[in-house]
Amino acid sequence: MEDSNRIGQDARDEIDRIHPPHDVTRRGFVTTSLAAGFAAAVMPVHAQTMITTDTQGLTAGEVKIATGDGQMPAYRAAPAGKTGLATVLVVQEIFGVHEHIKDVCRRFAKAGYLAIAPELYARQGDPSKYTDIPSLIKDVVSKVPDAQVMADLDAAMAWAAKNGGHAEKVGITGFCWGGRITWLYAARNPKIKAGVPWYGRVVGDASVNTPNHPIDVAAQIKQPMLALYGGADGGIPNETVERMMAALKSAGNANSELVLYKDAPHAFHADYRPSYRKDAAEDGWKRALAWFGKHLA
Repeated sequence: MEDSNRIGQDARDEIDRIHPPHDVTRRGFVTTSLAAGFAAAVMPVHAQTMITTDTQGLTAGEVKIATGDGQMPAYRAAPAGKTGLATVLVVQEIFGVHEHIKDVCRRFAKAGYLAIAPELYARQGDPSKYTDIPSLIKDVVSKVPDAQVMADLDAAMAWAAKNGGHAEKVGITGFCWGGRITWLYAARNPKIKAGVPWYGRVVGDASVNTPNHPIDVAAQIKQPMLALYGGADGGIPNETVERMMAALKSAGNANSELVLYKDAPHAFHADYRPSYRKDAAEDGWKRALAWFGKHLA
């Protein structure tokens, strides 16, 4: 409990650093609840390939996580009536916590984990309302500071420890935008035991909101990381991911692995989109479960 309280206070301190109490721009949360269904920018969904996981035997649904400036909405799923559960933080794609991310949480819960996905854009806007990706990136995603995200994940981790999770058995996974965040949070928080980033970019230009990228903090990542990437990803060159893995190895992290699916594009796990590749997605999911099973035991 002491560790959970400390992490929660760290989160509040970080939010105060980003949005000082005297700052008139400190608005709190624009989005106070999770959207239903899918983000407008990815409609229509490909129902013929979409996976739907039921809630039988689970406690699942929206929760609110206390942060330094309000209540952050999140989706959590866990085996009903169980405590002391290994926890997986699930970090959203650029589309926020929509139905696919909720389903991923239920899939982890069916495997015995407490899975929680906080809505990390909640102060900047509602990603579900945007009908095109460029506008979503410009108006919402680009305005989300990494420091805010790190503090919110601290808060989510603290919430999980108080609500059925095991404080010392925590992993993190994320997709696309969330894949990058998965690397960064592993570097930030040594209490994370393992990570599984899915096709998150590892290099990029520095900005006020994104001062570092995974390659910049590779030496700080001591945890075993399972990197799952598409060999045919048009936005993330294979060379950059291979360079990331080499940086980990040079820093003494010999327990991380890269799986590069030769013909898979970006977002190959997103079963509701045309980018979905069944073989790569299923193999990656099996590997992710085995990875967490090994390192969160």
